[in-house]
Amino acid sequence: MDSKSDMTDALELLKWQLELGVDENVGNIPLDRFSDHSQADEVKIETQVSTNQKMPNMSNAITEAESRAKQSKTLEQLKASLANYEFCDLKKGSRNLVFSSGDPDAEVMIIGEAPGREEDIQGVPFVGRAGRLLDKMFRQIGLTRNKDQLNHNLIKTAYICNVIPWRPPHNRDPSIDEIEMMLPFLKRHVSLIQPKIIVAMGNISCRALIGQTGITKLRGNWLTFDKIPLMPMFHPAYLLRNNAAKKDAWSDLLKIKEKLEGVA
Repeated sequence: MDSKSDMTDALELLKWQLELGVDENVGNIPLDRFSDHSQADEVKIETQVSTNQKMPNMSNAITEAESRAKQSKTLEQLKASLANYEFCDLKKGSRNLVFSSGDPDAEVMIIGEAPGREEDIQGVPFVGRAGRLLDKMFRQIGLTRNKDQLNHNLIKTAYICNVIPWRPPHNRDPSIDEIEMMLPFLKRHVSLIQPKIIVAMGNISCRALIGQTGITKLRGNWLTFDKIPLMPMFHPAYLLRNNAAKKDAWSDLLKIKEKLEGVA
């Protein structure tokens, strides 16, 4: 390995494979390891061609996603439409569809990137370390995802979902194709919740919702999605690795609080 980061990535990949039940290191095509390299190269090329042939047609994938999303009149129907959508291969390697958490009547909709290991296990977004930090952050401005926790300090609820509802292998970033396939469902999700404010956590969310990346420059600035005020913020997973950025996150939270008081 070239670096500590490479080793960490490799270990995460092995953990993910073990979770799926992998107990042998084998390929899809028999390979004579005593033959010369040219034969091995031919097998490699054949495997690549076979894989490419299995890739979904993006036009068909997006058309199907748009049709399913449009037909979904309720959150329950939207969840079922996602569960029955077969074009996204992330579904095959995930334990659960991670749909949402929180109050569907909330004024604030928090949109994350994709599930991690804990979210995949529980089927709920933001339940790992990053999720606990997210809950703590929004409680500081009186927001909770749990209606039962409302009191004189926690005065409003939030609703949480992700751009991608299935966990990418070893927590890699979702591909552009995967984001495009999920975008019709995400747009429908927003239209069903009808929030007064959207919080886009991280670059993937910003790419999906506003077609831009560069969270360091985007954060702290009010933008819009479908005429709804949108605040880009650092993802809590990033904040766990960068304590200095928590000051910026607090500034963004105060702007959300101020905006929420203005639209109440």
